[in-house]
Amino acid sequence: MNFRRDYEIAFVGLKPGVHYFEYQVDNEFFAHYKPQDFSNCKANIKLELDKKSAFMLLKFDVDGTVDVSCDRCGNPLTLQLWEEFKVMVKLVDNPEEMNNQEEDPDVYYISRGESHLHLADLIYEFIYLSIPMQKMCAPDEMGGTQCNKEVLAKLTHVESDIKEANPMWQALNKFKDFN
Repeated sequence: MNFRRDYEIAFVGLKPGVHYFEYQVDNEFFAHYKPQDFSNCKANIKLELDKKSAFMLLKFDVDGTVDVSCDRCGNPLTLQLWEEFKVMVKLVDNPEEMNNQEEDPDVYYISRGESHLHLADLIYEFIYLSIPMQKMCAPDEMGGTQCNKEVLAKLTHVESDIKEANPMWQALNKFKDFN
């Protein structure tokens, strides 16, 4: 079956009101996109679609886990995904022009003649946005058993070398205790 068809909704046949959909997303989903900087994604996407006469309100709930590398020590790290996104889809005669003019990222335009709502790209984007920008071990775990002690020791060593080599750091150190 076509990958895109798994993530589209034929909204023309839906009655006005609230409808619920659920999608299971794993690594196979991401094979259709560029290489990822994470692995072992297991996401559950719950979609609440509220259909009105000229627009639809979409509420995505992203839940699951993903494996990444810690930005500090480089060790594998499993992060919990949890986020909620809302999108308004409006039916218009000139969707390309309207999408180019729209400044609100939560409003999307499709043609009045469209019969299917394509969700794959939105799901892809929302999973990516659910992953924290800074991926690090938990504060209580930093330097603990999960962290790569060799990398942390090298970082500490390099940091001290930089501070010793650059007199600017000594000048800035006097501002540390400044209230």
